[in-house]
Amino acid sequence: MPLHRRTVLYLAVGLCGWSALAFAQQVDPLPSWNEGKAKQTILDFVSRVTRERGQDFVPPERRIATFDNDGTLWAEQPIYFQFQFAIDEIKRLAGQNPALKGKEPFRSVLAGDIKALTADNHKGLGQVLARTHSGTTTDAFALSVANWLSSARHPTKQRRYDELIYQPQIELLQHLRANGFKTFIVSGGGVEFMRVFAEKAYGIPPEQIVGSSGVVTFRLDGSGKPELFKEAKVEFVDDGPGKPVGINRFIGRRPILAFGNSDGDLQMLQYTAGGDGPRLALIIHHTDAEREWAYDRTSRIGKLDKALDEANAKGWTVVDMKDDWKTVFPEAK
Repeated sequence: MPLHRRTVLYLAVGLCGWSALAFAQQVDPLPSWNEGKAKQTILDFVSRVTRERGQDFVPPERRIATFDNDGTLWAEQPIYFQFQFAIDEIKRLAGQNPALKGKEPFRSVLAGDIKALTADNHKGLGQVLARTHSGTTTDAFALSVANWLSSARHPTKQRRYDELIYQPQIELLQHLRANGFKTFIVSGGGVEFMRVFAEKAYGIPPEQIVGSSGVVTFRLDGSGKPELFKEAKVEFVDDGPGKPVGINRFIGRRPILAFGNSDGDLQMLQYTAGGDGPRLALIIHHTDAEREWAYDRTSRIGKLDKALDEANAKGWTVVDMKDDWKTVFPEAK
């Protein structure tokens, strides 16, 4: 090949490689996030901990990120979605057995009397959860959750509950995994409830979900087939101070990034921020009454009070939903 043709070829290949690199650098991994302090803090943190030979480099095996679920990865108003599932299950059971309609807590559920269900330290609600989350096998429970998700619609958004996930958070989860992070859910919600939809919704597999759980026992059914049976006994509550305990028990490594939205996440954020080396604690502040809901200190769902004060005092990253997110939910399918 003549020298000048070879030189032109090398230049062309080099330019193509440079263009591809430049394009890759220009692709925004968080397109649903507005430009601002919160987004830049996240991008800078990921860049620092993944830069080999950098002073803040964190080996891949220690890149643990934990996310709360309700109010952090999907919506939680006007009532936690798992509670709505339990209420709808009571209605279904009452439809099959009309005699239940005159008994509590069925009567309060059918009347929509949430105040009665939450009275006496949430006694009625506890009975509803016990009735709908136990006395069945884990497989049968998972099927009932899947059936509910496929048919139930949110009362105001009129969308499936598993469509009310946050598009900016989906992008963040993907960006973290693309940079060697292992992403976990650490939530007060039921672990077996979340396992039904989390992998499809968030890309987080069942074994990376830490949640509240009831006692499950092994047994053989009438035909000798092995099964797991859900008992009406609480085993572990993964909320508040239970979250660091759950992280230690089920993950075994302190996260370097944690994302929550309420006072129930405070201890997880403290535990994460209190470790050595680079740390990132984030809180989503629900400020968007038009696209989602606006609530914080006085809300009975997802109360954000003490955690917000500590975030401001310690310089944690507070993500303002109205200002920091271009969009909230994915486009309707």
